Amino acid sequence: MQVIDFISKPWPWYISGLGIAVVMFLLLLEGKNFGMSSNLRTMCSICGAGKFVTFFKFDWKSQKWNLLVVLGAVLGGFVASTFLTPDQTIKLNSVTLEALTEMGFEKPGKSYVPPTIYGWKNVLTLKGFSILVISGLMIGFGTRYAGGCTSGHAISGLSNLELPSLIAVVGFFIGGLIMTHFFLPLIF
Repeated sequence: MQVIDFISKPWPWYISGLGIAVVMFLLLLEGKNFGMSSNLRTMCSICGAGKFVTFFKFDWKSQKWNLLVVLGAVLGGFVASTFLTPDQTIKLNSVTLEALTEMGFEKPGKSYVPPTIYGWKNVLTLKGFSILVISGLMIGFGTRYAGGCTSGHAISGLSNLELPSLIAVVGFFIGGLIMTHFFLPLIF
């Protein structure tokens, strides 16, 4: 029974942290950098985007290992959400719950992905579709402009003590705070 409880409940931060540290050490030994956004470049290159844009002209076969990271993340997320997460209620601060309710979020904290934004009935509206497209463009531009995504900079870059990654991570947090406190209330 204790094994099932250990598997089905969220693990403590120090177990995840140790796992990330081990993976980063192994990647460092292999001379590789971790980052999810680099996989988008690899996938675009595989699909032939290098014929049109020089950024996608590179040896994508050298990045096959990183595509396994994406596959593992997708499979791991599916297994965890389908089999290991009996209750997806999120413990949110009462002030956060009240603010989200005032903005029109339905049942905030009842799931990891708010249906107010990601539910099909909302995605298929002009507002929902616009939010996702604009957000995707901003994230894509920001990721390219910063030279990587949050996982690449915050995990790999900071582990390698790279100053540009520290600047990028600080920028990510500032951007998240501005979005949360200024733009999100305007949108909803």
